[in-house]
Amino acid sequence: MTRLTEFTSYEDAKKHYSKDRLWELFDGTRERFNIAHECIDRHVDGDNVALRVAHADGRDEVISFEEISRRSSQIAHFLTAKGIGKGDRVAVMIDPSLAFYCALFGVIKAGAVAVPMFSLFGPDGIRLRVGDCKPEVFFTNAEKAPEAVEGGARNVIVVDQEFLDGLNDLPATFDWDTTGRDLAVLQYTSGTTRALPAAVQHNHQSIVTLMVAALYATGIRPGDRFFCPSSPAWGHGLWHGTLAPLAIGVSTGTFSGKFDPVRLLKALQDFRITNLTAAATHYRMMRNSGEAENYTYSFDKLSFTGEPIDSETAHYVERVFGTKVRSMYGTTEIGVIIANYPGADDLEVRDGAMGKAVPGVEVEVQRADGSPADPGETGELMVRKRGEWFPTKDLGRVDEDGYFYHGGRADDVIISAGWTIGAVEVEDAVLSHPAVAECGVIGAPDAVRGLVVKAYIILKAEETDGLVEDIQNHVRARLARHEYPRQIEFVSELPKTPAGKVNRKILRDQEAKKFEAAE
Repeated sequence: MTRLTEFTSYEDAKKHYSKDRLWELFDGTRERFNIAHECIDRHVDGDNVALRVAHADGRDEVISFEEISRRSSQIAHFLTAKGIGKGDRVAVMIDPSLAFYCALFGVIKAGAVAVPMFSLFGPDGIRLRVGDCKPEVFFTNAEKAPEAVEGGARNVIVVDQEFLDGLNDLPATFDWDTTGRDLAVLQYTSGTTRALPAAVQHNHQSIVTLMVAALYATGIRPGDRFFCPSSPAWGHGLWHGTLAPLAIGVSTGTFSGKFDPVRLLKALQDFRITNLTAAATHYRMMRNSGEAENYTYSFDKLSFTGEPIDSETAHYVERVFGTKVRSMYGTTEIGVIIANYPGADDLEVRDGAMGKAVPGVEVEVQRADGSPADPGETGELMVRKRGEWFPTKDLGRVDEDGYFYHGGRADDVIISAGWTIGAVEVEDAVLSHPAVAECGVIGAPDAVRGLVVKAYIILKAEETDGLVEDIQNHVRARLARHEYPRQIEFVSELPKTPAGKVNRKILRDQEAKKFEAAE
């Protein structure tokens, strides 16, 4: 029977998709299944490359399936000798490298639960997560080990080349014993609505469901040279950027260390990447670097996630990289539910559209009373799960052809003098001004209008006379006249979530404090 990986068109996706056919892409069953086996061990024949890591310092690290398989088995033996087994939490706070992947898959092989942690967390961030998940072992590097100890971590172990080589006498294979329903990964989201973001539990067979996103949101197919610069501490970098391609034997790549868009551009050229998935922020930074046109590319498929991409960047990417960048939409909790099907030549990519629902998923835009919104009407994006509608907490609309459009987070809506204004649309208009590098738009408290639109802007160069008015007039010309930013503040940086999105909540909170102090 033809496997799902052999189909590329949108019509074939609708015609041939089924949950049972997803399972045909794997060796395991619900009764015996392990992510490390599916992603690594079954692909060791020959000298197949699993990962290409572009380090910020200019080094390229090329890692084979065979080396990860062998060394992760030795780590699994190391953990079981310490009494670590099924259900025990093991934190992994290491930048992408041989050490990270061997530790991650070693934990999973041992039947323990891997807890990836962002390597830029300080002691306070570590303490919150350690206090919540209580890891039995904390894998990290030499630089972060003191902070892990300060953050309350027990059994802190530095995983470096010396540590890995010290395990060489242990067996190079491991007889894992997990079911599809056993917990494999505990992953904290990058949300910022509370001190400790939600921890999402993923069992081993979660990777089967993940393949919906791999096939239709990033368009991964055998033969691709894949790359995702997002940190594997977050959902996009781990699941879409690492586990998904490896599960079907596709080599993938990533970035390690302090992000540098020019270093990324060079890696994309040198690695001859054909399929790139990244955050919208990554594409903007590559554009703003001014260096993207100095490299050559091999792209067939491009995708983005995290937040809408502004139209100027989308058009720039298409011109310079040679193909349209296609959106995917979802959350860590619900997975990807809307996509633009990279590689599907029979699906039109409409400007600003997130795409259409992925196979097997029902998505609807609903009014506040739960009734379906009309085409073009803004409401909340809802997804049907287990017979009930599940809120995404995002706004959107759908057109008559089934294309969905993002309307921003529900709490990003600005009600000004009775007008409903979307922060995303205003940001897109502001970002189209040639002087603007980045921006974040919120509703700032106002005694007369309730809220007014305020834009925080990072400029590409120094401020010039009349620039505020010029940006305001530019937005007026693109949007309804009441939607322009009545307030503009030029800043040197914007608060970001760990996943790279503009943190509008911090901006709203600081404006609320200013307003209260002025009363």
